Amino acid sequence: MEGICLIFLLFTCGSFQKGLADLIQTQQTVLAAVGEDAPLSCLLLETKDVQQVTWQKVFGNKERNICSYSEYFNQTVNSDFKDKVQFTEAGLQNNSIVIRSVTEQDEGCYLCLFNTFPDGALTAGTCLKVYELHGPVLDVSRSSSPAGSNVSCSATGRPAPTVTLTAPQQNLSLSLYNTTRVSNSNGTVTVTTTALLSASSSTQVGCSVSVLSAAPRELLLTVPGPSETSDDGVDEQSRSSARGRWPLIIPVLMVAFCPFILLIRKEFHKRK
Repeated sequence: MEGICLIFLLFTCGSFQKGLADLIQTQQTVLAAVGEDAPLSCLLLETKDVQQVTWQKVFGNKERNICSYSEYFNQTVNSDFKDKVQFTEAGLQNNSIVIRSVTEQDEGCYLCLFNTFPDGALTAGTCLKVYELHGPVLDVSRSSSPAGSNVSCSATGRPAPTVTLTAPQQNLSLSLYNTTRVSNSNGTVTVTTTALLSASSSTQVGCSVSVLSAAPRELLLTVPGPSETSDDGVDEQSRSSARGRWPLIIPVLMVAFCPFILLIRKEFHKRK
């Protein structure tokens, strides 16, 4: 009978603590790029007698204190994290920290503990996911067979980024898609997507790259039409403009040299 009562008591206390933990509002996952600052926050949804708020980082099956904020408005930061962690909202009901210039070593799960009376510690967790993204790099070259423009976009990231080419203008399409992936020695992956753009005049192409659910990075580039670019890559419009300016340049040069020629003739006759 005593064993049954003990099991019932443990089950009841566990359910009670879980209900208290649900009183804390926090993000389950926070995304941050390498080199960025990562904000972590915890909000206690009900007014409690909070005496101290403590932040911890989880290392395997152990937790390590990072910093704490007490009811006497004292802020304490572990010396190992002094240059890494900073309070941005120091409150007993609403507490936030920022992890500065995150690296791969900062990735992991963090706990915020509201030490209350008489309920004890109310705990919630949030996990930091660190990613890396470089790019996009957009490149265009002419293609004679098949006719059109070869559009290439690449990005390097960890994990492997998603690279998407688009033709924003109506009645334009990209075809012959090809995507390659190259794993780099530092753990990043370079993804390159190429496609063929068929257009009779200059138009825009876009490239969007993203990692995980982070906001994508986008880039637009204007592609000249076939009639505007010669086989050697020189802009025909610029070349035609240069040819069109020569008839204007010659008269200007003649007018500029006439006084000089007259001066020479005058000096010649004077000596003679």
